[in-house]
Amino acid sequence: MFEIAIVASLLFVALLAGSVWIGLSLFATGYILLSIFKPNIPMDIFSGGVVWGAIIPTPLLSLPLFILMSEVLVSAGLGRSLFSGLAPWVGRLPGGLLHVNVVGSTLFAAVSGSSAATTAIVGNVTLPELEARGYDRQLAMGSLAGAGTLGFLIPPSIIMIIYGVVAEQSILELFIAGVIPGLTLAAIYMLYIALHQTLTGTQPEVERPTRADLWRGARDIGPIAALIGTIMAALYLGFASVSELAALGVLGAVLISMSMGRFSAWALLAAGRRAVRTSAMIGLIVIGAALLNAAFGFLGIPKAIAAQIADFGLSPMVLIAVLLVFYALLGMFLDGTSIIVMTLPITLPLITAAGFDPIWFGIFVVVAVEISQITPPIGFNLFVIQSQTGESIGKIARAALPFFFILLGFAMLLAIFPDLALWLPRTLQ
Repeated sequence: MFEIAIVASLLFVALLAGSVWIGLSLFATGYILLSIFKPNIPMDIFSGGVVWGAIIPTPLLSLPLFILMSEVLVSAGLGRSLFSGLAPWVGRLPGGLLHVNVVGSTLFAAVSGSSAATTAIVGNVTLPELEARGYDRQLAMGSLAGAGTLGFLIPPSIIMIIYGVVAEQSILELFIAGVIPGLTLAAIYMLYIALHQTLTGTQPEVERPTRADLWRGARDIGPIAALIGTIMAALYLGFASVSELAALGVLGAVLISMSMGRFSAWALLAAGRRAVRTSAMIGLIVIGAALLNAAFGFLGIPKAIAAQIADFGLSPMVLIAVLLVFYALLGMFLDGTSIIVMTLPITLPLITAAGFDPIWFGIFVVVAVEISQITPPIGFNLFVIQSQTGESIGKIARAALPFFFILLGFAMLLAIFPDLALWLPRTLQ
């Protein structure tokens, strides 16, 4: 079985090296494996059934809707409103306006579900402003790279939807479980920024905001705060399903765009086209991974690997540490969606056998995937910041290194204190 796994890995890498799309590479690898090692299977009928099964789960309907919500808010110029609204409130804190990266990313994460989108929208506004005001450029880039990963952890999260569908877990529970870890991680980021600026003494002076400044700031972030509050209230009070929440979010985003005077049919059409492209890309990855996972299942690869790891007799915490390293290494070469749909058939049985909760593991995997966003050579947040600053990937990766270690430490903190993720879902049951 391990020989087949090696063949599959080499074939997949070869296809990626040939610039074949990730989704098609996954599909082709699964198709070829079954054609070679299970030639008696009617591949056309089998692959068609797998593809159909991968795209019909009802929770997947929320995915393009949440993406559309994010794109509509992008068209409305949300980034400018976030900076002008948050600057008077956080400017006097130790760390100053650098906290806008974290708080702004936290707010936008609650309506986007995407790490790269969060980084792009917040960074387009904050990086030029912070540089113009004399803030440490390295810390500005690093804090943005780290804070941008909150787009995966704070609900609604695209990655959580993918995990819930593949692992057959409640997406609502995953959303609820992500709130406390997301806010805790944001607080840790802000604490690091405050300590760094205090110890280095590099924080520029900021004028004390007037009441009028604070009022204008609250007015600027009011619409987005109202949308977040509405979605969260409907989520926690059980007033709507995930798909209904997504539809509510799209309606709220359109209303915000209209209230800001930035709504037009052309902007809505452009947002819709971007959402279709993103959804199609994710859908292709899900379909390709579904066939590859089906091939692995037929060939007995997950059971063989799980049995081999079980023979090592690892303690639960050592197992978690090994998986964290495993995901961090995978994140250097694959995007988060591909990582989750490819690995869950192997890792989820290991985790449940070790006594961990699948909902908790979903949050842990999301944090592990967050790490992949800031690790070269395929760290999407790094590429987003490179496009905004013109700096080399190496320099941006070094700037993000402290936040990489924060994420590693936070993942292990989740393992030590699983109630960080599980307390709120239990309480609201």
